[in-house]
Amino acid sequence: MMATGLVAIDATILATAITSIVGDLGGFAQFPWLFSIYLLAQAVSVPIYAKLSEVLGRKPIIIFGIALFLLGSILCGLAWSMPALIAFRAVQGLGAGAVQPTAITIVGDIYTIAERAQVQGYLASVWAISSVVGPTLGGLFSEFLSWRWIFFINIPLCIVAGWMIMRTLHERIEPRAHRVDYLGAVLLTSSLSLLILGILEGGQSWAWDSPLSIGAFVVGGLLLGCFVLAETRAAEPILPLWVFSRRLLLTTALVGLGVGAILIGLTSYVPTYLEGSLEVSPLVAGLALAALTIGWPISASLSGRFYLRIGFRNTALIGMVVVVSGAVILAAFAGEPNLVTVAASCFLIGLGLGLVATPTLIAAQSSVEWNQRGVVTGASLFSRSIGSAIGVAIFGAVANGIFAASGGSGTDAETITTASSAVFLAVVIAAAATVVAVVAMPRTPAQGSRA
Repeated sequence: MMATGLVAIDATILATAITSIVGDLGGFAQFPWLFSIYLLAQAVSVPIYAKLSEVLGRKPIIIFGIALFLLGSILCGLAWSMPALIAFRAVQGLGAGAVQPTAITIVGDIYTIAERAQVQGYLASVWAISSVVGPTLGGLFSEFLSWRWIFFINIPLCIVAGWMIMRTLHERIEPRAHRVDYLGAVLLTSSLSLLILGILEGGQSWAWDSPLSIGAFVVGGLLLGCFVLAETRAAEPILPLWVFSRRLLLTTALVGLGVGAILIGLTSYVPTYLEGSLEVSPLVAGLALAALTIGWPISASLSGRFYLRIGFRNTALIGMVVVVSGAVILAAFAGEPNLVTVAASCFLIGLGLGLVATPTLIAAQSSVEWNQRGVVTGASLFSRSIGSAIGVAIFGAVANGIFAASGGSGTDAETITTASSAVFLAVVIAAAATVVAVVAMPRTPAQGSRA
């Protein structure tokens, strides 16, 4: 829970400080990169850490992740420009790639299926606490101190989390020879970087039909194809393709893509939308967003009662109905900004996501043995991170396109409202696509799964 708190607080504290960061460093059109580069680094490193955790054990991996996250936080706090901050966010993302999935894998190791929902609820409660603490600190730092303290606050948290893990986590791992799939890691990182670069910068730094834009997509697509080919030949692939050959694992991965896109669409644009359209303080905007991660742990902790009775798929379907309802309300009323409506919509979406994310992850974990659980957990969270990384790139392209077409600035209330409305509509589309993935899940009763 302490280790998860590092990632959770960082996710909720940054969104409220975007306006202050842009005001200090400039580069409004570049701010989606603060999320994209972090999520990309996290996503491509998750499969590597997951594989290494099967060989070296969970403890050294999570300790390394905490140390790297600490280094990235210090560098971010010292950043002198937007490009520098973006680069240092990548270091943070590499650390987060080890922390979050390894923590969830440890839960899968030491608790039974019946216990996991409750314990995952405990982990989700960390996000609930962070959703209040993070925006509060972000607002206070932005208004009264400096946005740099949103990164420096991680220093004592990393030290405490690392000390507690070293002191209390004990495991026995038999060392064995292993081979790291460096080629796969390079190909995956390069391909996704080019694709996200093409999405974010298209229509901004260059025209969509320019040679640079076309080249980014073509080369990125070719490298992604090379990555798939390399994984079929690697002795120990970082992302084993068998994970996506099983219907349950494939569909839960697709659900993860949707969940990641929905989350980033809200966390990266709700505070900016409220601050720009209603001129509320970062603190108030953050607390409105906090409703999302307050609803999530409530339903996540109760999800075990549902999936033990009606199965994983039906539980996730109920959750997606709630998510779509909340997203539709948010998009429908976005043209008339209202703090209460936004907070209520976020709370509803959070309730639904708790019934989707936790059961689908546990379903995937429970379908494999211990020695495959780390890889499966990593693949699930990899999908969620990729969904967020691609989602923020697409949402950023939509918003930046509207800004460019209207000629409005990053502080123009009408333009911010229009751009945010378009992003929220895109969130509805992402939610609808996720429903299709949930429907395609096989009916798997929890009682028949492996402990």
